[in-house]
Amino acid sequence: MITESQIMRIHYTTGIAALFVVAVHIMMRVLMPFSASLEYENVVKNYQNIPYAILLETILVLIAIHGFNGLRIILLELRQNNRWEHGVTVFTLAATIAIIAYGTRTIIIANNLGLR
Repeated sequence: MITESQIMRIHYTTGIAALFVVAVHIMMRVLMPFSASLEYENVVKNYQNIPYAILLETILVLIAIHGFNGLRIILLELRQNNRWEHGVTVFTLAATIAIIAYGTRTIIIANNLGLR
């Protein structure tokens, strides 16, 4: 079983890593005018650029883990008992996996890898 201190270490690590990866993402977006970056063709091209798709996947994973772990921490502050803690942990873990799976599916579909 993973300890609470290990969970907090994961939370801090994903937060710091997310800051770095999102900064790289913003710097890449600065290269293209904002209105052009939202055009459909440019969005699809971004997803088809493998290094950029990996960057987007990394952002997705880091933000999902960090965000849902933060939600878990907030919900655990509301009540303290083993049943509540187990339910909140299972819920946030399932939600994290679902968000990552859906986001990854979107990246794969936009990348035209045939998953539909």
